[in-house]
Amino acid sequence: MYRTALEVRNSWIWSRILTNGLNICYKRSAFSNAAQCAQSQTREERTWTHVKRSTDRCDASVPKTLQKKTEEMEKRKEHELIIHENGNTSKSPKLCGTNYPVSISFIVVNEFCERFSYYGMKAVLTLYFINYLHWDPNLSTAVYHAFSSLCYFTPVLGALIADSWLGKFKTIIYLSVVYVLGHIIKSVGAIPSVGDSTIHIVLSMVGLILIAFGTGGIKPCVAAFGGDQFDEEHTNERRKFFSIFYMSINGGSVLSTLITPILRGDVQCFGGDCYALAFGVPAILMVIALVVFISGSGMYKKSPPEGNILLDVCKCMGLAIKNRWKSSKSDPKKKHWLDWAEDKYPRRLIHEIKMVLRVLVLYIPLPMFWALFDQQGSRWTLQATRMNMAFGSTFVLKPDQMQMLNALLILVFVPIFDMGVYPLIGLCRINLTPLKKMAVGMIFAALAFGSATLVEVNVTKTVVEPAPQGQCLLQVYNLAVSDVKLNIPGSNLFSQPIKSYEDPPAYQHIQLGGHNKTINMAVTQNEILYQCVQTFTEQKAYTLVLHSNGSGIVCQLATDNIHKSEKMEAYLRFINTRSEAVNITVGAVDFYVPADYGISPHNSVERKEYTNDKCTSGSQNFLITLGLLDFGASYTVILKRDPGEIILQKMEDVKANNVHIAWQIPQYVLITAGEVMFSITGLEFSYSQAPANMKSVLQAGWLLTVAFGNVIVLIVAEGAGLDQWMEFLLFAGLLVAVCIIFSIMAYFYTYVDPDELDKLFPDKTVNDEDEDNLKKNQKYHMDQTDNSMYLNPIEKRTKM
Repeated sequence: MYRTALEVRNSWIWSRILTNGLNICYKRSAFSNAAQCAQSQTREERTWTHVKRSTDRCDASVPKTLQKKTEEMEKRKEHELIIHENGNTSKSPKLCGTNYPVSISFIVVNEFCERFSYYGMKAVLTLYFINYLHWDPNLSTAVYHAFSSLCYFTPVLGALIADSWLGKFKTIIYLSVVYVLGHIIKSVGAIPSVGDSTIHIVLSMVGLILIAFGTGGIKPCVAAFGGDQFDEEHTNERRKFFSIFYMSINGGSVLSTLITPILRGDVQCFGGDCYALAFGVPAILMVIALVVFISGSGMYKKSPPEGNILLDVCKCMGLAIKNRWKSSKSDPKKKHWLDWAEDKYPRRLIHEIKMVLRVLVLYIPLPMFWALFDQQGSRWTLQATRMNMAFGSTFVLKPDQMQMLNALLILVFVPIFDMGVYPLIGLCRINLTPLKKMAVGMIFAALAFGSATLVEVNVTKTVVEPAPQGQCLLQVYNLAVSDVKLNIPGSNLFSQPIKSYEDPPAYQHIQLGGHNKTINMAVTQNEILYQCVQTFTEQKAYTLVLHSNGSGIVCQLATDNIHKSEKMEAYLRFINTRSEAVNITVGAVDFYVPADYGISPHNSVERKEYTNDKCTSGSQNFLITLGLLDFGASYTVILKRDPGEIILQKMEDVKANNVHIAWQIPQYVLITAGEVMFSITGLEFSYSQAPANMKSVLQAGWLLTVAFGNVIVLIVAEGAGLDQWMEFLLFAGLLVAVCIIFSIMAYFYTYVDPDELDKLFPDKTVNDEDEDNLKKNQKYHMDQTDNSMYLNPIEKRTKM
């Protein structure tokens, strides 16, 4: 769900650009007025007019490439505004006499259901890995980010399939089927009775791979296909459609992140959390999305595949590298390595690729931002599991619901920044350029992880860290009637007398010097010495129970559970000092406690206030009150001797989660502010710096920065081996360092206005002298620009 902001405000910009770098008018109509849209169209037409003129003067080897592109452009225009069905053509029907095509209703519903299915599944994914597949947090984080990375590699593949082979309509249909299969397989893998743990892992991984190909493949197609449904003259209606489309994305993601954790935690199936239902409902929503989309098939305008500029760029670069590699010392020198492709490709295309590469170099540091941003669904969710989630006595938030805060904040921050913050900065004559905004966004993200570090430091104070190799943990319960002293040979631990029924303050580390060790301890009571011999094993936690019988002090060793429940529950056990066995029912959990200092196993119970719980001892029935058993705590309740009633003594072995989840709000506020300044500005910067037919290349590069950012988290999670607070601090420091590097690179970046290509060279291809003149001309325009231009997302023509 935390990805909503990126997709919501910009999904139309990058998705349409990615699927068709040759037609960019629709993208800007979502966030710009009709005049700006017309300007974008005019630029595209000028670009292709110029290319065609250049083609006519080139030799026979050059026109083949350009003529093919020109023919594809003309073919596309012939099919616009046409419904291709059974060989007939007709106008798209409209909604209730308006200019809105009926077909868009199917697309909006499809997008709502698809986003619900994706974010609903992803919201519970990390806890599924830990609680159901029983993976450790590091492996769970690594697999989570591997999946997220794949979801942002596959849109490039989906765009190539749509543009070069199937077209957008068929691509959405076929990959949605793959999407549905992935959800179904994922849901089946969450049913405990289906095979063993290996089968569950295999089904889960296969399902996630199919989901990644499905969601990534249709990502660049759906919004673009929706824009295709409008007549060219209906720009206002198209703009309003994208507002509705935007709301469908946000509505689906917010609702799913709220609902699926409830289905997971509040509905019990197969004896535990119902992950099968939490994954099954998103699967049903994706089936509905597919059915709804197919239902509108007869009303859609379906353009044929138009070719993808990404392929031409790759071929041109490949040819340049090949020719450069094969060149000899006698060949004439080239000013730029791409010039080695000029024997087959026009100079204008080569120059446009050079412009794109200058921007792509700026993209190199950007994955670090996404490495921090995407941890909202992994590390931050795991942090939330060790915090107090209660708001009052009635409402308890679930840890995987906290991700919803990012989408809610983005709805608030986008208008505040666009209509408040940026205009005020402009009035103050502060030159806040697009690249400066991105650098500030990085700083906000680094501050968010600084805040997460402070929260983590306080959270870990309630955690009992496991003992390292060669050591074990020990605490002592004195259930005798008077104080005792404990002496462990070779250490000065427990130097003070241990009071009767005292709650131990903390675990102590016992040095073993090996895997296990038998220790002969001395216990002193009333000046009488008793021997206590016990065997300890490394990396375990123990409670030494001391009690008296008719002949003196007796010691008993119990193994403890010091791990906090990932299900936000409390652990509970009982020690029975009575002469009769006791049966106790706490909530829905039954405990059997043997007589004469018998100890029950640890069981997890729901976090709540417990009163009037049933207790049976022999033929007597009692009602006991345990009080609040809080998040993440581990309790030992001692049942004291009393013939007429049961008296309880509650010990807290592991402290409850005492850091409230509200302390995560500052880090979500900071990361969302960083997203607004980094992500949205970065997309608009990419749009403004690319030639009309090269925008898809930059948008593909932008998506790949997200994918590589998740790869960084995968590597750190599996390889660093740091404490969590140190890992947060590492990420914050790395982003600050990357921000400094990015700022230096941006300072030397010179903006090149793509429109200047048509203004300066309307009738010729670009040569080296023209390229230098273009930079000089653009620099002059930048020097004449005032701060007001930064308030318009289309007119960012500045230097950082």
